[in-house]
Amino acid sequence: MARLKDIYTNEVAGALKEQFQYKNVMQIPKITKIVVSMGLGAAIADSKILDGAVNDLQRITGQKPVITKATKSISNFKLREGYKVGAKVTLRGAIMYEFLDRLLNIALPRVRDFQGVPEESFDGRGNFSMGLKEQLVFPEIAYDQIDKIRGMNICICTSANTDEEGRELLRKMGMPFAKKN
Repeated sequence: MARLKDIYTNEVAGALKEQFQYKNVMQIPKITKIVVSMGLGAAIADSKILDGAVNDLQRITGQKPVITKATKSISNFKLREGYKVGAKVTLRGAIMYEFLDRLLNIALPRVRDFQGVPEESFDGRGNFSMGLKEQLVFPEIAYDQIDKIRGMNICICTSANTDEEGRELLRKMGMPFAKKN
């Protein structure tokens, strides 16, 4: 079993149940999925950019990414409907907990001048989103093997009903939130 899953079942779930006075264990918020995505607008001109991003995402997450396509044509961006413009991976179960463990304990501390992730990045329903400026913070990516530095978006979806519940869930799981001034 994943280390963070053990921490959730043995420590976090009980603490959340006590803190929010849930009457049923099914009310306790949990992480349902993590979506890691890369938007690649430059892939319109050069399809090799998309291949590099797919390889990077596959190394980072351990799962094959899905290529996303444009849903609308936008003439100002020379974009047609159906063009390949990104890649994403949806993680669930044990792979999700392993990725979150690597993100919290290995990748985020490697970010230059890291002061914590902002607490305001919740969507109003307990889901948390953040962006990374480079994929090099993950140890699976070697600097010599990449063709270009790319950023990525990470969305942590929870079953929490409010931002407060989601924030407490992630804080107890080890998310390094920034200290308020």
